[in-house]
Amino acid sequence: MSNFVKSPASVAAEACTSMTEVRAGVDAIDTALVALLAERMRFMDAAARIKPHRSAVRDEARKAQVITQAATQAAAAGLPAGLAEVLWEHLVEASIAYELARFEALHGGNSSSQVLQQG
Repeated sequence: MSNFVKSPASVAAEACTSMTEVRAGVDAIDTALVALLAERMRFMDAAARIKPHRSAVRDEARKAQVITQAATQAAAAGLPAGLAEVLWEHLVEASIAYELARFEALHGGNSSSQVLQQG
């Protein structure tokens, strides 16, 4: 288990002796990840509400900062930085698409469903 976050798994990965334990651990972590991603999207809702212009939704400097920070934290946690970069690239792009859809829904514009159905 990581020193950074308490794992929701009931058995540490290192202590697993069966695939049942491994799968239960992965399932528990996936459940926690879904909850965290839902919370992240609530912050995207807030950003869509707060940002004054549609053009403010995509911020490439912030995107780069978030990905770099994730890669640095990943390396410190023993996760390959390159893997974190790929995952966060997708996460940030999905977050931007979600935020754009929310912005348009709140402030008028194109159909939000069109943005969310990409990918």
